[in-house]
Amino acid sequence: MSDEIAGEEPLTRTSRTTLAEVAALARVSIGTVSKVLNGRQGVSPETRDRVDALLERRGYSRRTVLHRPAPLLEVLCFDIGGPFSAAMIAAIERVAREQGVGLVVSGAGPDHQPSARWVDDALHRQPRGIILILSELGDDMRRRLRSRDIPVVAINPFGAPLADVPSLGSADWNGGHLATRHLLELGHTRIGIIKGPEEMHASAARLSGYRTALETAGIPVRPEWIRPGRFIHSDGFEQGTALLSLPERPTAIFASSDLQGLGVYDAARAMGLDIPGDLSVVGYGDLSVSQWAGPPMTTVHVPIAAMAEQAVRVLTQLRAEPPRVYHRIDIPTTLVIRESSAPPA
Repeated sequence: MSDEIAGEEPLTRTSRTTLAEVAALARVSIGTVSKVLNGRQGVSPETRDRVDALLERRGYSRRTVLHRPAPLLEVLCFDIGGPFSAAMIAAIERVAREQGVGLVVSGAGPDHQPSARWVDDALHRQPRGIILILSELGDDMRRRLRSRDIPVVAINPFGAPLADVPSLGSADWNGGHLATRHLLELGHTRIGIIKGPEEMHASAARLSGYRTALETAGIPVRPEWIRPGRFIHSDGFEQGTALLSLPERPTAIFASSDLQGLGVYDAARAMGLDIPGDLSVVGYGDLSVSQWAGPPMTTVHVPIAAMAEQAVRVLTQLRAEPPRVYHRIDIPTTLVIRESSAPPA
């Protein structure tokens, strides 16, 4: 089996000797070692880990055999046409363009993961780094990208934060606390919430901020006023209708996204309720649609431009010197008060 891959730079004689030694120690072919080096498919996770460990132990540098990274950033995004995703992609593109770097954008599937072919295409393009938006990569995909020294950073990752991928997002606990405290300061004591996806760190943090604000004010958290959701308009309408149909309905609703908030608007109007006369609404995101709503929506501002700049900065740092420990970076949030929140009637 040949240890040279089409399109890759040829290995030196010293490199061949090293690969042969690693192959012998790992009890695999030189071709398998070359596949691991080049991030190609056809290698089991166990074998990939064993070969990677041997390569590192023998001081083998992949950089001697890899092409220089292309002037590209790769973006993998769930709900690629949604307003949050579109705004984030536009912000990343601006930052990349200022650095003379192009952008390749791909959509994740319903499970928030890319297609099986995506990682092959990304490895072929050899980008400077990959940014995940509301998406995630399986263990084997991350191993293959690491084998080519392609760093990955996640923005609002789906699922639990991973130990080997730095992540960043808005300060979601603080955002949930700001929104709820604002409603409490207006005099509301019956405050409902529509959550985001259970699997997302952002959803849990916003709910925790909501709970803490109520508990600090000495107001019991009522389970019937906590409703599930997925950050989309239809959930805002459905769960807003459910909340407003309770025998003792909330006088205010904190929606965990602006799209949910717009759904609550429609639910209130369908029931003949006025905003903010009968119901106050606070959203999350400060997307442009929140300003165009009638009335304009009070919301938590997510600093999308700052998140994009930080994501690109982290990728640059990872290429220079990968850290041993990866942390989550929270970008500060602020409350934008508009006309959808007022004291209870």
